[in-house]
Amino acid sequence: MSAEAAPSRSRKPVEYEVTVDRVRMDTHDTATLFLDFGDTPPDYKAGQFINIDPHQFPALGRLSAFLQEQKGRKEPQRSYSMASAPHERHVAITVKDEEFIPGLTRYPPLLSPLLVHGRLTGARIKVLGFMGPYVLPDDVEQRTGHIVHLVAGSGAVPNFAILKDALHRNLKPRHTFLMSNKTWNDVLYREELEALERQHPDRVRLVHTLTRELDESRFSASVRKGRIHQALLEELIPDRDTCLVYACGPAITPWDRRKALETRTPATPRFMETVLGHLHALGIEDKRIRRETYG
Repeated sequence: MSAEAAPSRSRKPVEYEVTVDRVRMDTHDTATLFLDFGDTPPDYKAGQFINIDPHQFPALGRLSAFLQEQKGRKEPQRSYSMASAPHERHVAITVKDEEFIPGLTRYPPLLSPLLVHGRLTGARIKVLGFMGPYVLPDDVEQRTGHIVHLVAGSGAVPNFAILKDALHRNLKPRHTFLMSNKTWNDVLYREELEALERQHPDRVRLVHTLTRELDESRFSASVRKGRIHQALLEELIPDRDTCLVYACGPAITPWDRRKALETRTPATPRFMETVLGHLHALGIEDKRIRRETYG
């Protein structure tokens, strides 16, 4: 997942020059880049992100200049959540090639098409890391026995890292991983998540919701039809006073809000606004909800 850079709440980030060890196409529009930091393992927490400056790529020079002229400001660095956990050999980021939809999207994407389709294996790139507060608290075992992951699309990226890290460290809380996608072929890390559920049947429960899947044979107790709704959350979260929720997915963007003001119509709620409404309706307090948004 990606977003424009946000300020860090941790120690000052460091610039690294890394090698793209390999690129794995996960879906038709999403790829995972495995980054080699050399012999010294980088120090980061699962759920954090790195920044990549698009100005380092000569191929993006003309488009970057055009977008800067249109926006009246310098193009910022982009932030990409890490799909890897600290114990893994490579730092991995999963990038979705963002869509440009005339009338709906204001500007075409700048960096994501190059990262996904640019055949960067072997390339040296500069990254800034590591940042972000979307991590497990140090005292998570004292705080809860149940971590609920609510993710949509590429919002699965940091939560996948958090899940792998928690299982690797043998932390006590169990995990419910609820993913929303359009179709079965859009699901990220499907095989890896299924393997984790098989390896840890008492600690991991994986549930999918699919909004545009046409193959009815895909649906089952663990693959539901439609969007994440309040009744499903009520079913999956019996311990609503003690759980910790990590929600990651698209939210209303500043562009959406400006357009709503101009047209005097309310901005349409996206995944984050919808699931937060459901969680609050179930009585889950804000202090028990961590969120990471993109748009």
